[in-house]
Formats: sequence, C-alpha cells, structure tokens
Amino acid sequence: MTDASDPPQVVKRHRLSTRLWHWINVVSVAIMLMSGLMIFNAHPRLYWGQYGANPDKAWLELPDFPGWITIPSYYSPADARVWHLAFAWVLGTAIAAYLIWSLINGHLKRDLLPKLSELSPGHLWQDIKDHAALRFPTGEAALAYNILQKLAYGGVLVVLLPGIILTGLAMSPGVDAAWHWLPELFGGRQSARSIHFLCAGGLVAFFIVHIAMVVLAGPVNEVRSMITGWYRLPQPRAKRSEDHE
Repeated sequence: MTDASDPPQVVKRHRLSTRLWHWINVVSVAIMLMSGLMIFNAHPRLYWGQYGANPDKAWLELPDFPGWITIPSYYSPADARVWHLAFAWVLGTAIAAYLIWSLINGHLKRDLLPKLSELSPGHLWQDIKDHAALRFPTGEAALAYNILQKLAYGGVLVVLLPGIILTGLAMSPGVDAAWHWLPELFGGRQSARSIHFLCAGGLVAFFIVHIAMVVLAGPVNEVRSMITGWYRLPQPRAKRSEDHE
C-alpha cells in the first residue's frame, strides 16, 4: 500500500519544441480562422469546380458570420486578407520547423506513429469505450499517446494543416506562373476553396474535442504541462480511494 503522504510524481512530459509549436499554432490558427470567416463573408457560398458566382448552384450557403467572431470585427475582406496571409506564413514556417525537428529527434516515429497492434479493431474499440466512460490512463501510462490521440494528431499534421496550406496556395492567382498545376490538383479554384473550408472545419472539430478532453482529464495539470513541460502523473483509482480512508 502506498503511503498517502507520498508526494505526487511530477515528470517532464513535453519538449520545448512541442510546447512552442503548440502555442504558435493556437495563436496562428485562431487568427487565421477568424480572419478567414471575414473573407468568407464576402461571398458565403461554396462550389465545386473552376467557377462560382451568384447564379451558379452552391453546395453550401451560410449566413454572414457576426463581427465578434471575425478579424477585423467590421466588414473588411481586404484587411482580413492581410491578417490571414501574415499568419499563414507563421503557421507554415512553424509546421515545417516542427516536422523537421520531430524527424531529427525521433518524436514522430516514437510517439505519434501508430503501432500495428494499436490499429486492430479490438484495440480501437477498447480505446473508444475507455474515452466514452472517461477512463483515462494513470501512472506512467498517461505519458504515452493513445491510439485515438495518435490518429487525431496525425490527421491534423498530415491531412488538415497541409490541406489548408496547399488549398490556400491553390486559391491564389499568384501561383499561376510557377505552380499552375496546383489549382487543377484540387479540381479547380472553387473546389480548393471548398476543401479549404472543410479542412478549417476539421480543425475546429479537433479543437472542440481537444478542449473537452483537457477539461475532463484535469485542465490545470494538462495546461501546466504544455506551458512548463512538467506533468503530475495521475494516480490509479485504487490509490485515490486509499488516500481518502
């Protein structure tokens, strides 16, 4: 039996590169999403193919987004593009630096690459049930990414963020000279705009689930670890009950 007076074990969880990338992403993605909504307000309709205008059939049409969720808060797609493009460079540079450094230090292969055994239907279903029942890992097991985290983070790193960057470039007339093939890769500029919007929606969905898991797992401990790198290992349930006897 463990003595209730034992201090909780605090360990180093996140490297500096991971913490810096995380917070740069938070700021960059938030500003890009809010400025992107203002740009979208200029024509809140989405199409597939090369062309799209008011007479054409849109697959999605939304009302204007309110000023409290856009940058700037007043109607100005031109100012929004300045914010959007400035932080696109920040986000793209941060992603490239993070991926290169994570390849060098082995973080991607060691921590984020799923093992074949983790991809088995039984393992996946068990992890889904554990999350649904709010059974979070304890002890040193809490330091490792579970398969749902690996798939979610991998989807963000390999699909959503690159997808947003490439479709953003495909929408720009400035790529015509050097990368004229890029819009065609996505089926046209309007298709690229639609995929850009869907990838942004995927990031919003990831953010909502991520915040919910942080709150349920213990926000103080989780946020502190992403600021300082230090993490207090959650105690097993048996020990928690002993500590209150």
